Amino acid sequence: MDMDFLRTKGRIFDIQRYSIHDGRGIRTIAFLKGCVLRCRWCCNPESQEYAVQTMLVQGKPKIIGRDVTVEEVMEEVEKDRPYYRRSGGGLTLSGGESLCQPQFARDLLHAAKAVGIPTAMESMACARYEVIESVLPYLDQYLMDIKHMDPQKHKAFTGRSNELMLENARRVAASGMTELSIRVPVIPTFNDTPEEIRDIARFADRLPGVKRIHLLPYHRLGQDKYEGLGREYLMKDILPPANEHMEMLKRTVEQNSRLICQIGG
Repeated sequence: MDMDFLRTKGRIFDIQRYSIHDGRGIRTIAFLKGCVLRCRWCCNPESQEYAVQTMLVQGKPKIIGRDVTVEEVMEEVEKDRPYYRRSGGGLTLSGGESLCQPQFARDLLHAAKAVGIPTAMESMACARYEVIESVLPYLDQYLMDIKHMDPQKHKAFTGRSNELMLENARRVAASGMTELSIRVPVIPTFNDTPEEIRDIARFADRLPGVKRIHLLPYHRLGQDKYEGLGREYLMKDILPPANEHMEMLKRTVEQNSRLICQIGG
C-alpha cells in the first residue's frame, strides 16, 4: 500500500489530547497554523499567521509553530486509540483554518481513516470548493462555523465577507459525503440578537442532512495571548453572554427550525 501521504509536512502549533469537544467522544485535536480570517474575538490569535512566532506566556518567550510530518502527528493520535474505540472519538483538525494547509489537512485525515480512526474538522469553509472536496472522502464530521448571514457585518468583524462560506455550506450539504454540523460563535455586538440567530438557524435548517446546530458562547480565555503577541485585544470591553440569554437564543433556534440545538461544543 502506498503510504506517501505519511511524509507530507505541515505546520502546527499544538496537539491537544483528551478533548471532549470538537466532535463526538474523546478527541485528539491537531491545531494547524494559518487563517484567512481575522475575527475580533479569536481565542487562538497565535493560529492566524502561518509564520513561526514568539509569544510571551506567563512572562517567558515561547516558540509558536513547528513543522511536522503526518506520520509524526499520527504517532500522538495513535496513543489514545482505546479511548476513541470506547467513546466514538478520534482525530479533529482545528486551527486557524485547516484548509489553509490543504494537502497536509487532507493527508492527516487520510492517515487516520487508513487505520480506522474517525475524523472531524472544525472549519469556516473559507476556501475554494475544490479544496474542500479533496478532504471530504476522508472526513466523518464537518463542524462548520457560520457566523452571520449579513456579508457586510461579517466582513467588518472578521475581515472577509461570507458569500463563499455560505455557498460552500450548501455544496458540502448537497454532496452528502460527510456529516455536517453548524456551529455559531455567539458574540455580543456582532450576532447575539434573536433575529441574527434566527436567520442562521433558518439557513442551516435548509441544508440537506444537517440535524445539529451548536451555539458557542463568547469567552475571553484567549485575551492574554494578544498581549503576549504584542497585539491589542479589540473585544476587551465585551462581556460573555449570560446563561439566560443563551437559553433564549436556543429557544429561538428551536422555534425557527427542526434542528437539535446545543449550547457549547
